[in-house]
Amino acid sequence: MRKRIVFWSLAGVVVACAVAAGAYFWFRGFSPDRAEFPIRGIDVSHHQATIDWRRVAADDVAFAIIKATEGGTHVDTLFAANLREARAAGLAVGAYHFFTFCRPGADQAKNFIAVVPRGEPLLPPVVDIEFGGNCPQRPSPEQLNTELAAFLGPVETAFGKQAILYLTDEAADAYSATIIARRRWLRSLETRPSERDWIYWQYHNMGRVDGIEGDVDLNVLKGGRETLAELFAPPPNSSGTPQSH
Repeated sequence: MRKRIVFWSLAGVVVACAVAAGAYFWFRGFSPDRAEFPIRGIDVSHHQATIDWRRVAADDVAFAIIKATEGGTHVDTLFAANLREARAAGLAVGAYHFFTFCRPGADQAKNFIAVVPRGEPLLPPVVDIEFGGNCPQRPSPEQLNTELAAFLGPVETAFGKQAILYLTDEAADAYSATIIARRRWLRSLETRPSERDWIYWQYHNMGRVDGIEGDVDLNVLKGGRETLAELFAPPPNSSGTPQSH
């Protein structure tokens, strides 16, 4: 959910310039086939500032995954407003947590559970694991799994759904092969993801959507309206009555 690649429009074709090992390379931007991936979504935080969610919903956006928390104490300043207004605009909404390496997973779980409302439809909770903007120490795969399990246990119990994991760049290289098994949210800005086991695909990190000033991440869902409805439905044991938090 960090931005690393810059897009320009040249003669109607979107191209990008990125840096890899000190060298510049170019590739065409693209949008996934709408016939195969008809359900479009965005992920946002306070960096998008105030959002006109009704205009967003009218611009072919069906779901939004909204930053809620980071680490053991940080709460995104616009989470509550974004969640409330995106839901009112008719979007399927969910919350994500930026997982830090310098706080115990149990503390981070308490932060997320205290902030994200329960007892109402939500997409599965998302755990964002990346090196950019994180604590400098890099846990071993075993250490990360220990703390991640301490986060996932109470969070998945509280919300009645298995979480989805988002890894990007160096974090994916370091942990993807050994991390706790969960459905994935993959980031692939130039090609279709090579992995097959994913539920969300972030295909653009500097997209434009009506109702948002500036750039926003663009995503597709693997599946159609039925898949989105299943993800968004209350858990089977939910009474539909909001719980205190």
